[in-house]
Amino acid sequence: MKSSLLKISLLLFLNAMAASHTLAQTSFPIKTIKLVVPFPAGGGTDAVARIVTQKMSETFNESIIVENKIGAGGSVATEYVAHAEPDGYTLLFTTSGHAIQPHLQKLNWDPIKDFTPISTLVKNPLVIAVRPDFKANSIKDLIKMAKDNPGKFTYGSSGSGSALHMSAEYFKSVAKVDIVHIPYSGNAPMTLALLKGEVDMVFDSLTGPLPNIHAGKLRALAVTTLKRSFALPETPTLDEAGLKGYDFSSWSGILAPAGTPQDIVQKLNHQMAIALENASVRERLMNFGYTPMSSSSQELQDTIAQDLEKYKRMIKDLNISAN
Repeated sequence: MKSSLLKISLLLFLNAMAASHTLAQTSFPIKTIKLVVPFPAGGGTDAVARIVTQKMSETFNESIIVENKIGAGGSVATEYVAHAEPDGYTLLFTTSGHAIQPHLQKLNWDPIKDFTPISTLVKNPLVIAVRPDFKANSIKDLIKMAKDNPGKFTYGSSGSGSALHMSAEYFKSVAKVDIVHIPYSGNAPMTLALLKGEVDMVFDSLTGPLPNIHAGKLRALAVTTLKRSFALPETPTLDEAGLKGYDFSSWSGILAPAGTPQDIVQKLNHQMAIALENASVRERLMNFGYTPMSSSSQELQDTIAQDLEKYKRMIKDLNISAN
């Protein structure tokens, strides 16, 4: 009799625990969500994170705060989220660099095994921007100047191993020029460095330079995709400028720690899709030069896997290091 009562009590306890767990997942979110951004506040990636999470906070009826956690080219933030509780309340905002860093550094996280993708947010071309007093008025001019003065000119990136770094090294290889890489801790300090004259040019997502280009403080020489950007319709592509076939773009998206329950993943994915369909959100992102682009969790997983292979080949072919 006692044995039967004990079994019944245990069964009731387990059912109660399961019901509680199910309720907790069903009612997600019930507290503030933290989105960790690996770059400084004020840059293009940070702007995307804040625009999208602001709308998500409204539809979720729960706050989503953005925490900028910089260091090691984004690896500090990435490792932090990789080891966070997989409950949907700590998320990572990341970029194409997520598939680059593992080939350049010894890391305490795995780009696939340690994360559950939620959704991509945006896709964007990069732009080669210079100051108004820079003597090159075109990519053809820039290439000639660089060939005549190997090692004299510098370019800034948002960090070694970033997509911006990869794009510039790809450009150097195709154009057969020697331009020195100066890494910064994010897009915002890189743009400031260009404006102050610390570097001669940047390979950047459109967000950082775009306001300064419109204000006449910077000039755009070319964009890196095969098609011109809607944000800079008068600016030629590198393909048009003579580097035939040059095509490079970057993406940004959100990941959760591995093991995050699928129903929470689906809720987050659904809310991101709703935010990206909002007319005001789309307008704000497009004003920065981004193309809003949601995806399924699996599609982002596939993108990361494909990029890991692509960048592995590029890093080997271009002999790129993290230094």
